[in-house]
Amino acid sequence: MAQASPGARTHGVPPGRPRRRWLRRLLLLPLWLLLLSLLQVGVLRFVDPPFSSFMAIRQVDAWLAGERGFRLAHDWRDLEAMAPSLPVALIAAEDQNFATHSGFDLDAIAQARKRNERGGRLRGGSTISQQVAKNLFLWQGSGTASRWIRKGLETWYTVLVELLWPKRRILEVYANVAEFGDGVYGAQAAARSFFGRDATALSPSQSARLAAVLPSPKRYSAARPGPYVQRRTRAIERNMRQIGGTAYVEALE
Repeated sequence: MAQASPGARTHGVPPGRPRRRWLRRLLLLPLWLLLLSLLQVGVLRFVDPPFSSFMAIRQVDAWLAGERGFRLAHDWRDLEAMAPSLPVALIAAEDQNFATHSGFDLDAIAQARKRNERGGRLRGGSTISQQVAKNLFLWQGSGTASRWIRKGLETWYTVLVELLWPKRRILEVYANVAEFGDGVYGAQAAARSFFGRDATALSPSQSARLAAVLPSPKRYSAARPGPYVQRRTRAIERNMRQIGGTAYVEALE
């Protein structure tokens, strides 16, 4: 009876084929991730997200900390169901070049870097589009490697959001996923939590005060504004007038 030689193939599978199969799968992984991100952003142009990545992470953190009674406050409202002053206040506070940039405001980034080098309160140069990308899909970076990975993904998602969504949709999603207080997400939840009214009934001053706590809603309070929030509220109200008020938002596509 003939014996198999030491170099013979086993079960008809050439040596190294499983390894090549796994290599092909690894090489295809970036393509699958790219297609997944395209699908995510494409669908959310038309479908209102029920929650964001930041909301999910905050809820899980509460559970892990034993805060069993913690509940997020979030209630989606279309842009038309908000006071016209609120989206204007968000733009005036966070991104006055929102209508004209393509997702990134290099001048704002450079100015923020200069201010931060002089000391005082740190301010970023992120646009509303970047904040939507981060809040909706990503996480807060805690380590150097994590921050760099998150920043790269944020850049990619920002490009997709700007390519696939109109500006009004970007602003609408931002107004609904921004955190205005610990566990309080979106304009409607913020209006109910801090002013006892619906988002559609917010006054220009209240809208400016909500925008004034960004991007540090756990440090500052819209309900009990300290000197900093009061000063920033007045500055935002001036900026709202300078950019043209509600006409600015009405002109967005």
